[in-house]
Amino acid sequence: MTRIAIIGGGASGLAAGITAVRNGASVAVFEQNDSLGKKILSTGNGRCNLTNLNMGSENYRGDDSEFIQEFLDGFGVSEAMDFFASVGIFIKYRGDYVYPLSDQASTVRDALVMELHRLGADVRKNCHVEEIRKGKKGFLIFCAGEPSLYRADKVILAAGSKASRIAGSDGSGYALAEGLGHHLSPVVPALVQLISDKKCLKRLAGIRITAQVSLYVDGQITAKDTGELQLTDYGISGIPVFQVSRYAAKALNRKQRVMAEIDFAPFLTTEDLMEELLRRQRLWKRCAAEKLLNTIFPSKLIPVLLSEAGIERQIWGEKLSGKQLGKLAAVCKRFLVPVSDTKPFSDAQVCAGGVRTDEVCPCTMESKLVKGLYLTGELLDVDGICGGYNLHFAWGSGIRAGRHAAVKNAL
Repeated sequence: MTRIAIIGGGASGLAAGITAVRNGASVAVFEQNDSLGKKILSTGNGRCNLTNLNMGSENYRGDDSEFIQEFLDGFGVSEAMDFFASVGIFIKYRGDYVYPLSDQASTVRDALVMELHRLGADVRKNCHVEEIRKGKKGFLIFCAGEPSLYRADKVILAAGSKASRIAGSDGSGYALAEGLGHHLSPVVPALVQLISDKKCLKRLAGIRITAQVSLYVDGQITAKDTGELQLTDYGISGIPVFQVSRYAAKALNRKQRVMAEIDFAPFLTTEDLMEELLRRQRLWKRCAAEKLLNTIFPSKLIPVLLSEAGIERQIWGEKLSGKQLGKLAAVCKRFLVPVSDTKPFSDAQVCAGGVRTDEVCPCTMESKLVKGLYLTGELLDVDGICGGYNLHFAWGSGIRAGRHAAVKNAL
């Protein structure tokens, strides 16, 4: 019987452990927290967005785009659904988003943990793995505390990333991978808020508005997304910010200049907005300029837009020139926010970067450098956008690693 050590009891580690035991292996799971699957509890705002029906490589990022395409060719939505059903997780849909029927992430975690225990896996909690060595007859796992040594035929490294406030999300898996000869793409926060020193943002804190966020790196557009934007006293947040944040983090890590351009009226072209402002100017000649934007934007935002356009709030609308109205329309459509930093790893949902995927086989998750070593989940240089894509990769990479590692002399 193949003895497998799984380092990490998160989403990919649990999927790997369940799959490996089902395929005849003896499994020991090493988790440095006091319970398994802690990070699962915070996914999908506590509801656990299991996967997404709109599954495609365009929803993932990383330095090696071919890797994720090969991975998805063998692990799509139907394979994920089969796994959920096998552990007793019933599902429901919100559009393309897939959630547990219970709408509670805790029930997903519980189902996985119960199945792992039912199968008889050896679960070692509060166990920090300090080093892994490859020997002639397998691997030696060195742990803090007692027992300090474990021998395994195969190792699945599912230790996660540095993202999350959960204790133990410290990126220690990266060091274990490097100790076995693997290399990393720079690791930065992703799906995270962006920080700006633009002074007027403090006056806008608390505003939520549908907007398009375009990210520029050294003057070149890099990414954009539309959704509910949140303006805060430290910068910008919300789904569209999360979707572009990994590009900002990567650029800032390279010391490049990053600018976010906000379109507060994505439902209107600049020409349409200008036409509406001119119409209102004709109708409301004796109204203050700030009234020209009434009902289009939140009242708290209007004084700032006028200030950015160099227009006094109380000036009569009829006194504004076409040039001034054009400047106002441009500010509403292209509001510039310089980005100085991201929120820290503790606030990020995932990381961008990690173990280079050109060193891992996408069909088995086995290392190309160390036979019998498998790497899964957030440890790898694969990050998805919001919508269940990161969990899909966690389930799939764990299942593939567990299945292949269980085969005694898998090639």
